[in-house]
Amino acid sequence: MGRVELRDIEIFLTLSEELHFGRTAERLHVSAARVSQAIKKQERSIGAELFERTSRQVRLTPVGEQLRDDLLPVFRGLKASVDRARLAAQGKTDVLRINLLVSNAQELRPFWDAFRSLNPTCGIRLRYNGFIDPFGPLRRGEADLLLAWLPVEEPDLTVGPVLFEEPRVAAVASDHRLAVRSSVSLEVFADNGVIGGESLQPDYWENSFMPFYTPSGRKIERNFCVATDLDSLFMIISSGEAVHSFASQVTRFHVRPDITYVHLHDAPMLRWGLVWRSDNDNPMVRSFVRIARELGPMSF
Repeated sequence: MGRVELRDIEIFLTLSEELHFGRTAERLHVSAARVSQAIKKQERSIGAELFERTSRQVRLTPVGEQLRDDLLPVFRGLKASVDRARLAAQGKTDVLRINLLVSNAQELRPFWDAFRSLNPTCGIRLRYNGFIDPFGPLRRGEADLLLAWLPVEEPDLTVGPVLFEEPRVAAVASDHRLAVRSSVSLEVFADNGVIGGESLQPDYWENSFMPFYTPSGRKIERNFCVATDLDSLFMIISSGEAVHSFASQVTRFHVRPDITYVHLHDAPMLRWGLVWRSDNDNPMVRSFVRIARELGPMSF
């Protein structure tokens, strides 16, 4: 690969899975421009296109497919070696990888601390999990546990204990007519439209967070298909083009002068629980799940 960096190889391999520049950028926490730059750099180094790009799709070329097949086992082996070296330097023998769809990881310290106390040779690695492909990291073996909103009804995934429940809020622009209200109904989403996007979310799971219909049966339109991350969501909301539903934790961890959060008085509580691959027999997963059950759900 000449002088191509390890990070560029990771970008290539991720794009070969996602086949979408936006989702790749969101998954790796980089810009779409950074993804495009890395791919062009590799194509120049190799002397051939790795992906066919059209306005409708992205797909691997035959050269790209061969490179993916050759690089994937090598990259995984390198990454595992580096991870083991880091653990050894910290006096750890293993690490429990937990991905989170929440912003309040700090409030969940009692769970992390209890696990560390009972498993002193094991570390915890916490990472934010994108909401576009919520279960992908679990299925690819990139995470051991996922903290996600419930229900999760996937045949290959197991659902464990609930860590906490919380109310929901409507996020509106600070100069929106709803911003002066103390609470609103889910019906306002049918009046204003909400934010959608290209997503691998199951419909039942998306509906449990942002319903497709109001309690009276009115359809809630998804008016935008560009929101691949929280910043995109907040930008659309702050412009006044749409409103959206969030868990109430945003009122503590995403305070913004351009957005007002209004209580949703007829929305059910949102439950957050642990999810893992059913074929994962990792003893650290069993240990953390047992600790979570013993501590019970937190309240904020």
